[in-house]
Amino acid sequence: MRQIVLDTETTGLEPAAGHRIIEIGCVELVNRKLTGRHYHQYIQPQREIDEGALEVHGITPEFLADKPVFKDVFKDFIAYVDGAQLIIHNAPFDVGFLNHEFGMLGLGEKHLEKYCTVLDTLAFARKKHPGQKNNLDALCKRYGVDNSTRDLHGALLDSEILADVYLLMTGGQTNLALSGQDSEQEGGLGAFANAKVSRTGTPNIIRANAHELKQHQKKIEEINNASGGECMWK
Repeated sequence: MRQIVLDTETTGLEPAAGHRIIEIGCVELVNRKLTGRHYHQYIQPQREIDEGALEVHGITPEFLADKPVFKDVFKDFIAYVDGAQLIIHNAPFDVGFLNHEFGMLGLGEKHLEKYCTVLDTLAFARKKHPGQKNNLDALCKRYGVDNSTRDLHGALLDSEILADVYLLMTGGQTNLALSGQDSEQEGGLGAFANAKVSRTGTPNIIRANAHELKQHQKKIEEINNASGGECMWK
């Protein structure tokens, strides 16, 4: 399953008022694993940026002066997202702006839906955590995702943060390593690589030492904090 976590930055709040996209940031998940294959593009909006929007993302007209316009990045963007499920926080906002851009190219008002399906993580979070704050900052705090570098909003950074939140919110771990790298670490899977079970008599038993038990407990606490106290192993 291929999913694309997507975020945009814009010149303002309303595409109906002529506001445009100035940044698109995406990260790719395949079978719920980050692949490192990103899409990131700044875009020249051909209009002014509202002061309120500038305070949010800090992207200036001067910075965008030499960036391509949307029609010049459209094909590369569609090639990247085609056939994927888009994961977006407050999806109507970003989808509305993307479809507005498509409409300006004469491609129809709902062109994005021809290429992708969409999951709105804000709607999902509101259902999972009714009556609570469910903006991205609140979800980061709830699930233990570090967003300390997020002084200003940025499409790629926010997509990376949302990917971590989404995986934790839907039952996955983003930093629980169970790969071959553990074999070089004390207490990793390598400790069990040469364990043998006797065909007759009592099987060999390798018990966790004090250090391994401490590391195990630490990991359980991390999972419990990230899941809002719902860790089944605690």
